[in-house]
Amino acid sequence: MRRVLTTTVIDVRDVPFWRRLPSILQAIDALVPGEALELWVDIDPWPLRAHLEATRAGQWQWQDVESGPQVWRVRLQRA
Repeated sequence: MRRVLTTTVIDVRDVPFWRRLPSILQAIDALVPGEALELWVDIDPWPLRAHLEATRAGQWQWQDVESGPQVWRVRLQRA
């Protein structure tokens, strides 16, 4: 049986800043290879990208979908 891979949307624009990283990392770590999530944030997510490169290098593909100024959308796919 073939598994259908999906893309989940996670919108953290209404989540307090101090709670964002743990919930984002939990969602990212739950993905299986090939699965993706689209993250919606209200600030440039470059610190998240730097964190993932430092702690999970080579495990993710990062694709900018929309780059502000009101919303940033990033697609993260597990390698």
